[in-house]
Amino acid sequence: MITEGEKSSLFPAPRNRRETLSSQVVRTIAERIKLDRYPRGSKLPTEKELIEDLGVSRTVIREAIANLRASGHVSIHHGIGVFVRQDAGVAPFRLGDESLMVVENVLKGLELRIGIESEAAALAAERRTPADIEAMIAACEAMDLAAREVRRDTQDDFRFHCAVAAASQNEHFYGIFNYLGETLMPRMRLQAHQVSDATFSAHLARVNQEHRAILSAIEAGDAEGARAAMRKHLSDSRDRHIERVRHAP
Repeated sequence: MITEGEKSSLFPAPRNRRETLSSQVVRTIAERIKLDRYPRGSKLPTEKELIEDLGVSRTVIREAIANLRASGHVSIHHGIGVFVRQDAGVAPFRLGDESLMVVENVLKGLELRIGIESEAAALAAERRTPADIEAMIAACEAMDLAAREVRRDTQDDFRFHCAVAAASQNEHFYGIFNYLGETLMPRMRLQAHQVSDATFSAHLARVNQEHRAILSAIEAGDAEGARAAMRKHLSDSRDRHIERVRHAP
């Protein structure tokens, strides 16, 4: 729980008006990792515990955890929990949100994903297990639900791509993708409130249709088909991003 000393200083007045609650949560958790309150290698408190501890919403906590993963502080083990990375606080190569806000760098990030994930999909078609297929199906079904409920996050999208990387049976593909994390997920980088529910839901449905094409090829053991489907999906994501930028106010 928050200590008495933290209550008044946990979320001080933002240094600039654009700092969000999730950014403040990121700073708080990163500081606790630095001070060894959350030791390296340990499991973070549950989402519910963090909500109660920090006094913020589930959405804020999830966004903060996504950003902490992208910055290399934590890793997510689905079904187990969120863990502090052993190298948390070290500054290896990474793509931060601040650099990816530049359009050119978003596109470069997508080019990197095309190179990594197309090959991972091809290997997944050759090496996938029944459990891998189940994980991909579950992610697709969850994303169908997200489209119907208009959930404005990328957790299910991320889960699908993680499942493909894991199915390659090469831990380096999974490790790289999990490390880069949602930083490279375009997230319709327009803020969620700037698009209508119908537009956002249609976007999720279209993306998940592309996911199912990848899944179909992997399930069929079609390495070339899986590679092509993943490349098309990510290339289309890149093109959609360019189009959104062109029409942004």
